[in-house]
Order: sequence, then structure tokens, then C-alpha cells
Amino acid sequence: MKKILVTGATGFLGKYLVQQLLKDGCTVYALGRNETAGKELEKQGAVFCKGDFTDKNTVAPYFKNIDCVIHAGALSTVWGKWEDFRNINVEGTENICKLCIENGIERLVYISSPSIYSGMKDRFNIKENDFDENNDLNYYIRSKILAEKIIRKYHSIGLYTVILRPRGLFGIGDTSLIPRILAANGKIGIPLFNGGKNYVDITCVENVAYACVLASKAENINGEVFNITNGEPMEFQKILEMFLAAVGEKPKYLKLPFSPVYRIACILEKNYRKKNKPGEPALTRYTVCTLAFSQTLDITKAISKLGYQPIKTLSEGITDYGNWKKEN
Repeated sequence: MKKILVTGATGFLGKYLVQQLLKDGCTVYALGRNETAGKELEKQGAVFCKGDFTDKNTVAPYFKNIDCVIHAGALSTVWGKWEDFRNINVEGTENICKLCIENGIERLVYISSPSIYSGMKDRFNIKENDFDENNDLNYYIRSKILAEKIIRKYHSIGLYTVILRPRGLFGIGDTSLIPRILAANGKIGIPLFNGGKNYVDITCVENVAYACVLASKAENINGEVFNITNGEPMEFQKILEMFLAAVGEKPKYLKLPFSPVYRIACILEKNYRKKNKPGEPALTRYTVCTLAFSQTLDITKAISKLGYQPIKTLSEGITDYGNWKKEN
């Protein structure tokens, strides 16, 4: 029975990943800081390991006799201090790599982000090697690019590594993507650029968890990087209307021009940085670009080398989310 340690196990993706690994017959060690969530994972059959991977020494005992580590823990937000992103996403990832090397762990699966592809233009069928290593649209992107460099460094000295870049996760329990959209719809309206005709990829969280399981055991993928999506790119407005219909809300849009809104986002970001304001600007450059431009990913490589095929369609995922939202 394979022993797998999951970082970020008490987070949104982490909980689904633990469940999927248990279904696959693995012994799962769930590393996280949230004790309440950890106890729920223990009820499902996981071993909860309370700890913070930014403190290498305190989590080191959990890495003994582990076959594979899936590093899903991260600071994942559009705004924050560089020191926090560096500490968690960059230095924390290096801690994980060191522990894998020190303990002779067979494989490390790293959950990165396709936000590294983001920019001020439409992009279609993006392949895994098609990104700018100097992308500085926000600190999260910068930290993920640096973390991937660390993964490659340890791969070069013998660590078996696999990198996944899942796009736009959503599902029951989501605290980020869909709640932000619904909140905007309930207030001033959802920002809409170019009539919402830009194409986007989003992914059911169950599919991402499934891809992680495949990455933990597929053969001949050492050093590979894989895009993960539902493989169903759609116009932004169409996806919005599907979600809003599922939760029983009428769409309310705020139609905006890109250039002046982007300039406002630049000003807001500078103001927040200069005055060290708490919270997050109402607009960020990354958010504006994400809402304004098409971005679809090529998942051919994941299909051919991982054997990946989505286990849940967008329609199924949206329906399930809508039913859950209505009940809660």
C-alpha cells in the first residue's frame, strides 16, 4: 500500500485529494494547520499531521517512510506581501524538496498554477513551455515561477518530480473563485469586458484531485509538466450564466472598457503598496487581465502521458455546486 503525504491537506483541493487517494487504496498522511479539518480527514481514514511546512524541522518527522509527496500547500491569492509569498510558496517548497531528498522519497508532485501564463492578450491552447519567466503581474505568479525553478533544481540532482498546473478550480466548498463572482453579482455586478466573449478554462476540483493521483503513479513522467483543465473552454458570459442559473440568481453585469480600468488597477495597487494598506484593492491588474482576455490550455500532454480524462463534466460540476449552494 503506497504511503503518500499531502501538504495543504486541509485546504480546498487538499480535502478532495485526500479523499481520492484513499479511494485509490493509499495510506494518506494529511499535513495541514487546521485541526478541525484535520479531524474530519481522520474520520475518512487519513492520518492527520499538524504542521507548517515553512518550518522544516517541525514537519521533518512526517516525511519518514513516505513513498510520494504531493505538495498542494500554498498561499494562493491575488494580493499580499511579497515576504509571505516568498516564505510559503518559495522557501516552503524548497523545504519540501530538501525533505524529499533527505528521506529518499520516490516522487514529488508539485501543484503549480497556470496563472504564470497570464498577460494582456488573448491566448489559446497554451502549451506547458509557453510562459514568460519574468512575468510580474502579481507576487503569486512570481512565487510560483520561482517555486518551479526550485523543483527543476532538485530534479537535476535526482529527485523524481512532476508539476501540475490546474486552471480555475471550483466545486463544493470553494472559498475563492465562485464566491467572488456571486458576491460581485449581488453588489455592483460582475465586471464584463468585450461583451464576455473571451474564452476561459475552469476545472472541477474532483478532476484536479484525480490528475494528482495519476501523477503520483504514472510511469515515465519524471521531470514533466502538465496543464490540467476540464477540456471544455467556454465564453466567460456563458459560464457565468450557467453558474447563476444553478444557484437561482439573475445575472447583473458591469460592462467596462479594458484600458482605463487597467490603469485604475495600477493606481490602486501602487496606492496600497505605498501606504501599506490592509486588505486587497477593489481591482488588481491580474484580476482585470483574467476577466478581459481569453486563456485556454492545451491538455494533450496530460491525456497522452498521464492517461488523464476528466471524471466530471462542467455541467455536472456546476449543477452539483448550485444544489449545494441552495441547501447551504
